[in-house]
Amino acid sequence: MRHDIVLVGLNHRTAGVDVRERFALAEHCAPETWAIPCGGPVAEALILSTCNRVELVGVGAGGGEIRECLLRSWARARHADPEELTPYLYEHRDIKAVRHLFAVASSLDSMVLGEPQILGQLKQAYRKSVESHSTGVILNRLLHKAFSVAKRVRTETAVAANAVSISYAAVELARRIFGDMPTHRALLVGAGEMAELAAMHLLQAGIDEIVVVNRTRERAVELAKRFHGRAAGFDELGARIAEADIVITSTGSPEPVIRARDLRAVLRTRKNRPMFFIDIAVPRDIDPDVNGLDNVYLYDIDDLREVVEENLAGRREEAAKAEAILDEEVAQFSRWLQSLESQPTIVDLVHRGERAADEELARTLKRLGPLNDTQRAAITAMAHAIAHKLNHAPIMFLKEDGMAREGAPARVSLVRRIFALDAPHGRRGHGE
Repeated sequence: MRHDIVLVGLNHRTAGVDVRERFALAEHCAPETWAIPCGGPVAEALILSTCNRVELVGVGAGGGEIRECLLRSWARARHADPEELTPYLYEHRDIKAVRHLFAVASSLDSMVLGEPQILGQLKQAYRKSVESHSTGVILNRLLHKAFSVAKRVRTETAVAANAVSISYAAVELARRIFGDMPTHRALLVGAGEMAELAAMHLLQAGIDEIVVVNRTRERAVELAKRFHGRAAGFDELGARIAEADIVITSTGSPEPVIRARDLRAVLRTRKNRPMFFIDIAVPRDIDPDVNGLDNVYLYDIDDLREVVEENLAGRREEAAKAEAILDEEVAQFSRWLQSLESQPTIVDLVHRGERAADEELARTLKRLGPLNDTQRAAITAMAHAIAHKLNHAPIMFLKEDGMAREGAPARVSLVRRIFALDAPHGRRGHGE
């Protein structure tokens, strides 16, 4: 039986955010709202819907019919016409679809190369598909293989190494300077999205205590509570800076909120212990003159962008190694798919040989007359061994590693015709 794999989708490269939002399927992945009916040409289905991509995978017989079913279901779920999707779509079939899914799982197709979120999103999509009873032999194997490929890529390459977001780069720089993060204190000045991301990365780096200072104290309290920290008002900024080793600022102030003249007294109270300032605000929150103070390290958003770009370049180099891993894994999966297509014919060949051996044994044993158990067993074993030897060549022909998947149906058809595997049993000759 042929198993066609079809993947259709749109992503950050083919569609703007308004289109991605228009055709998102996040609300159509639960069992009660599952968007793709499994039946007809589609036997198995998967929906991956994130802020940067929407992809549908269908498995069944007849690639063109699968594609049309996926598009109709997708459009229907979004109260649209399939033609509205067409300008933004890409499509992959069979082994190209397999490779694409491996690349997605390994974050080689992401907006930020090597980002870790997509693998978790793909695992969640697979769980939803399982809950909706939309997976089978092919998708189960394909998704588990995609997860293991992603693990190989992260283990054997550095494609996910180094900071490639501004907030993460800021924390990585702090780690380089201080080393033992759990023994240091951090202060966030501002409570917006960048501060929130920085707080998350600080906790992951091992910082035990985070203090949040914000002009709106309620927002500072809310953010501090989420990250098990403390909140303080803007009037306490000077005192809180004196306690901190790492200060990350991201306010919306039009003027600097930290100046060199304010820090001189702070440094005296700290007995010149090093301080690390990261200014990720535009316009800048920290007076550049701060960089001239002893034992003070100041980085602004331009410095961090340079770090991010260097790290992205390093990730791109590692991506070439990851592509080689994908080549190997795709070839292995292709061989497994090929074996699925030829397996029923191999089983039929074996059964045909065993049946022919048994029929000829029955005739021969009648003519030979009485035999003891040892003699009967020897003749039976010989007959089955001959059948197996005769089957060896056609079975190897079907299993041949170099056979492209596109050529598998032709080989299967040829073997079935030569050995009359589809002929009624009564029409087979005595020579079989």
